[in-house]
Order: sequence, then structure tokens, then C-alpha cells
Amino acid sequence: MLDPKTLKKDIDSISENLKNKKYILDKKEFLEIDQNRKNIIIETEELQSKKNIISKDIGSFKADGKNFENLSLEVEKINNFLKEKQELLIKAEEDFYNFLLNVPNTLDENVPVGNSEKDNVIIKYSDNNNLEESKQGDFIDHSEIGKKFGLYDHEIASQMSGARFSLLFGSLANLHRALGYFMIDIHINNHNYTEVNVPLIVNSDSLTGTGQLPKFKSDLFEIKNKDNFFLIPTSEVPLTNIFRNKILLEDDLPILYTALSTCFRSEAGSYGKDTKGLIRQHQFDKVELVKAVNPGNSAESLETLVTHAEKILDLLDLPYRKVLLCSGDTGFSSAITYDLEVWIPSQKAYREISSCSNFKDFQSRRLNIKFKNKLSKKKEYIHTLNGSGLAIGRTLAAIIENFQNENGDIVIPEVLRPYMNNMKLIKKVNGK
Repeated sequence: MLDPKTLKKDIDSISENLKNKKYILDKKEFLEIDQNRKNIIIETEELQSKKNIISKDIGSFKADGKNFENLSLEVEKINNFLKEKQELLIKAEEDFYNFLLNVPNTLDENVPVGNSEKDNVIIKYSDNNNLEESKQGDFIDHSEIGKKFGLYDHEIASQMSGARFSLLFGSLANLHRALGYFMIDIHINNHNYTEVNVPLIVNSDSLTGTGQLPKFKSDLFEIKNKDNFFLIPTSEVPLTNIFRNKILLEDDLPILYTALSTCFRSEAGSYGKDTKGLIRQHQFDKVELVKAVNPGNSAESLETLVTHAEKILDLLDLPYRKVLLCSGDTGFSSAITYDLEVWIPSQKAYREISSCSNFKDFQSRRLNIKFKNKLSKKKEYIHTLNGSGLAIGRTLAAIIENFQNENGDIVIPEVLRPYMNNMKLIKKVNGK
């Protein structure tokens, strides 16, 4: 949520900033809502002041033995007016809050202006991006490879759960599990994150706090027999909500949390895209990284966060590139986002495998998360950041396609072998 004081003060410049995010701020509506709220507050205060004066007069009349019936009737009228104003103020505050909830975060000054992913800026390629050969050849999709190995099935999964679900068997299921354990171990042992086991069900307040609600309700799986509860779309939601309504000590910052969890997304608006395989599933596993930091360190913290996600790709020896998203492709809650995109040979394209964002104080205002500044002694909003470290299904897909050898077997990356009883290859079932 934007700071309403800043929004009122700099409404024209903020409006121009948000245009680059393809959002048109209704300045007139905002100012009218704000003024209506102010007017009710002023009228309420005037009525309360008048009531206080009359109440003092009643006290004086009582002391002097005078009749104060008319004054009591006046107080009763004022009380009725105050009740009406209180109801109007509640409605005005709701309108004000709901307007702010639907305004996206402003863009960081370093975000390039652009309309779509075509305008994103490639920052770098990984050291192993010699892809000329794979760009020229014909490569089988990871789901087809999995089928030939007898280790992947989406048809049975579709019968039991519907489209965009998959079954993994044997060594592919093992490799999927190994990836999650490996990623978590790296982030805990090398990057100093604290592992958290999170709930997979959260309430609407939690999703509102991180920015998924109200705008992205159609992307969520809602629990129908329990009002206002949803399956998590990412463990960013429970991890960030750990700090809700807290005042942190400056010396405790930064706080780094990570979680390996199953995530659920309806994939609204993606009809016809990636309908097979592990790229776009309704249910998928992901390692999430969340940071709560001092605002003065948030830009540097984002760069570090990206390197943490990159480290996983480097250790797995997967070709990837780092991309700075343009204004039109930057998400609702984010001020600035880097994507890491892994090479998928069968698609001859890079696909997002991690999205790392700095939300600045956008989420902390919604969740009321502050820290006590040691110098000023004032309470200030923290900055929150998050990123995928990584999406496991997409990582598995990239390994299957990038590490198939001449014999058709899948070479297991060396760093994963200790998690798989030192297995080096995944071979076709019965040598098929």
C-alpha cells in the first residue's frame, strides 16, 4: 500500500510513475474520497466540541439549581448526529482503504520503461550459455522424455484431479524431492536463511497483506466450505505474515526466512499455454526466500537475493540469464523485479524459474510491520523482499532436457547425487 500522505502530496508524479505500470490513477476519485473522509472527521470534531461545551453548561446549571432540560435535549440530538457521523466515517474509511488497496506499488527509478516482456533488459548470461548447438537441434519436451522412461504421467493425474496436474514415479520423483532438499540446504547453510515449515492454508487478511487480494482473487484456490480461506499461491504469503503487526528491533534486521512448500495457482488467463509438462501446473513445489530489511539496505539486499537464487542454477550447471523487468511487466506489489530464466531446449527459449522482487514498504504498510530506528527512536516501516530459490518443477524440467546424454539417459547433476544414493544416471525403465 502506498503512503496516503505521500500520495496526496505527490499525486501528479505518482500518477505519471504508475502510467508506466499501465495503471491509470483516478486522481479525482481519490481526492474526493479523501475530502469526504476529512469533512466527516471535521464535522464529527465540531459536534463533539459543541457537546463538550453544553455538557459543561449542564454541570454549571446543576450547581446553580437551574433547569437544564433544554440542554439535555440538545446533547441527545448531538449524540444522534454523532452516531450518524460515526457510521458515515466507518464507510468513508473503508472507501479510502479499499481505494488504496487497489493501487499498485510505484516503480523504482532503476526500472526501464516498457510495455511488455519484449522490453525487459537482459543483464547477463550464465557462463555456460554455449547454446548454439541446442538452438539448432530438435529436442523432445521433458514430459515426453518422462513418458518414455515410464516415470511421468499426466493422463492418470488428469483423471483424478483435472488438467495441469502430473504424476512422477521412481527416480524422477526422487530427483524432484532431492532438488527441494538440496536448495533448502544451500540457503540455510550457505546463505544464512532460517528454514520455516509453513501452513498451506491462509486467511484473506494474509493474502491482502502481501498483495494477492483483492486484485488477484481469480488466481487463487479458495476453500469453499470455509469462508475467506485459501490455499497458498506461494509461501511468500505465510513467511511475510510472520512479521504482521510487529515492531522489530533494528539490530534484528535483516531477517531471512526460507520454506519448501507446495503451492497452488489457478493459472487464470493462461488458457492454452503450457498445458502439458511441469512448466505451468496448478500444484507445484517451490523454495521461497523472504527478507525483512532496513530500508537503507533494501537495494543491496535485492542484489544479494538474486545471487542466492543464481547460486542454485550455477551449482546445477543449468544455462540461464538474468533479466531486469521493464515497467509494464513489473508486478502489482513490486517496485523492481529481476527474473532468472532457465534455458528449455525443446522450446528453444528461456523460461522464468525465479522472480526476485523488492516491495519496499508496500507490503509492510498493508501488514503494519515496523522497526524502531536506533538514531531517531521513531518507528518506521521495514522493507520486504522475496524470490524463488527455485521453482522445483521447472528446475526438474530443465535438468531433464539439458542433461539427456547421447544414450538417452538423464545425467544427474553432481551436487544432487548425495541426495539420490549417489545415483549418476536415470535410465529408461527396462531399457526401453
